[in-house]
Amino acid sequence: MTIAAMHIARTGLDAQDMRMRVISNNLANVNTTGFKKDRANFETLTYQTVTDPGAQSTAETKYATGLNLGTGVKIQGTSRIDTNGTLATTGNSLDMALDGDGYFQVQLPGGQLGYTRAGNFNRSAEGLMVTSEGYQVQPGITVPQNATAVTVGTDGTVTATIAGQTEPSTLGQIQVASFPNSAGLKATGDNYLVETAASGAATMGIAGQDGRGNVRQGMLEGSNVNVVEELVDMIETQRAYEVNSKMIQASDDMLKYVNQNI
Repeated sequence: MTIAAMHIARTGLDAQDMRMRVISNNLANVNTTGFKKDRANFETLTYQTVTDPGAQSTAETKYATGLNLGTGVKIQGTSRIDTNGTLATTGNSLDMALDGDGYFQVQLPGGQLGYTRAGNFNRSAEGLMVTSEGYQVQPGITVPQNATAVTVGTDGTVTATIAGQTEPSTLGQIQVASFPNSAGLKATGDNYLVETAASGAATMGIAGQDGRGNVRQGMLEGSNVNVVEELVDMIETQRAYEVNSKMIQASDDMLKYVNQNI
């Protein structure tokens, strides 16, 4: 039984180690634009049933509770917490934030579409609106070289004041992507998410409609990581790890006692 206890405690060590990795990643990205924190979800491993509840204990009676022995714990998965981060004013006309749900759509290398909450966009040498990595924002918007000012409305409409013209010119409209299950999106790094079978297909629409957030020009969304909450979770994880370590030590001492005295 002490060997089984050591195995169970080992699963606890593995699970807490993975939870600490999730917390560490959250804290590392506390200043990452548009970052959404993750939460580790635990689940029990298979139970060993020694006695079924309701089984016959004698000819006239039945067990009321039975005897089930757990075999440990594992990380079932991680959940992305999609609460909005704080919007900070930058004054940059190509910085944009979504005030509400949804994602910006960009064209990744190889033709794959990516989705992000980080709206720190730039203008390429060709005038295209791109991300910091040079990936084009979709649908594509080209800013003329002689544009003196760019304005983005809350519905994503992009207009520019062009030298020599009295009226602003409409360049296009930034659309916002939504998903049946946004929690099913897969993180690939560089602030990008990609569509999966679990997320469902992206539906593009106008900002501010059908539950999509409004576009806020000259602002960026900060990370939704709360440092105090993460530190509390870190301490809790550390204590749980220590307890499981002590369980292994206690089981080892019990085995040592048996070997030396029995």
